[in-house]
Amino acid sequence: MQKNISLLGSTGSIGRNVLKVVRQYPGRFRIVGLAAGRNIALLRDQIEAFSPLAVSVATEELAAELARMLPGGWSEKIFFGRAGNELVATIAQADTVVSAIVGAAGLTPTLAAIQAGKHIALANKETLVMAGDLVMAEARRHKVNILPVDSEHNAIFQALTAGRREDVHKLILTASGGPFRDKNERDLWDVTPEEALNHPNWSMGHKISIDSATLMNKGLEVIEARWLFDIEVEHIEVLVHPQSIVHSLVEYIDGSVIAQLGVPDMRIPITYALSWPERLKTGLPRLNLPRCMDLSFLPPDFRKFPALKLAYHACKQGGTMPAVLNAANEVAVASFLAKKIRFPEISLVVAETLNRLARKDIKDIETILEADLAARMQAESIIEALWIKFKQRTGQQYDTPDLPPGLHVKL
Repeated sequence: MQKNISLLGSTGSIGRNVLKVVRQYPGRFRIVGLAAGRNIALLRDQIEAFSPLAVSVATEELAAELARMLPGGWSEKIFFGRAGNELVATIAQADTVVSAIVGAAGLTPTLAAIQAGKHIALANKETLVMAGDLVMAEARRHKVNILPVDSEHNAIFQALTAGRREDVHKLILTASGGPFRDKNERDLWDVTPEEALNHPNWSMGHKISIDSATLMNKGLEVIEARWLFDIEVEHIEVLVHPQSIVHSLVEYIDGSVIAQLGVPDMRIPITYALSWPERLKTGLPRLNLPRCMDLSFLPPDFRKFPALKLAYHACKQGGTMPAVLNAANEVAVASFLAKKIRFPEISLVVAETLNRLARKDIKDIETILEADLAARMQAESIIEALWIKFKQRTGQQYDTPDLPPGLHVKL
């Protein structure tokens, strides 16, 4: 039976890989909707290849520009902004929505898709980080499956078939450790965005590559796992696994540990999320086990990578704090990529934003969006103070942060 798919985030790394899978199985999957951001040149190529029924872009201006790039008649099928994303997510012909928009922007269209009764292949971890309790409750109410696309959560999803949920002792998420796992803590103050984007094992977009370098990506995955698998955060562990062969593990109460292994290619978890409960051939190289003799696992260094500790802290606090964590991180990462702050200051900005904002109970989606906006404003204010200090000392050597008065970070 053919699945009709709306793809949110079609021009990103995950989106492009989803379309590779669809090309491989044209009889199994059909694209009915595409939502992208600003890369309208690539989106035009995707439209020509897959002929969706509706598309969405970031702004009205980009929608008009895209319409001029396409044959006549397309202007009525092109939408924009949050409303456009939600329209593509809820289009009547879709039965499955792949949520791969990067960041907080993925929350509202994913929630809209769930409320419209669409099954979700989830690659946007921020949806559950910001609103896990609310989103999972809506999925249960609408009898919607949420299948994880992230390699780590997809691995846990597979490993959980080995036993009963009540017999799970803990989940173990693996992390590559990013490009700086062996770097001296002091030297992290001098790394460049270009170095941080150079991931040793995976090819990813800019935002997720920086999150991988700080280990914030793993922190967000911890919060996502807490809701996706309905397990308390105290039973979720992170181990650094530099080889990226074991994608994650589940430990049961009898001491059995079930692991999912595979070559590091996102088409494997994408294909499984789209074809579940079946499995389809991917055409990728097989895992060569004799060459996998050196598999190592290490505890994360919370001192060198405090972002992971911040994520655990925000998850334990609950309420709006994970949304605050996520929003502050998005702002800080963008500032690092713009070379306004240094690499360790990403975590400092997040920590101080958490310090400044009070936890609130989540009543509805608007509570979450208000917390997101407040966190972004606080993070921008903190970054501006750091930016002034940075400009004042341009050209000087420094080893530790020179924080402005009143900026006290509690990790």
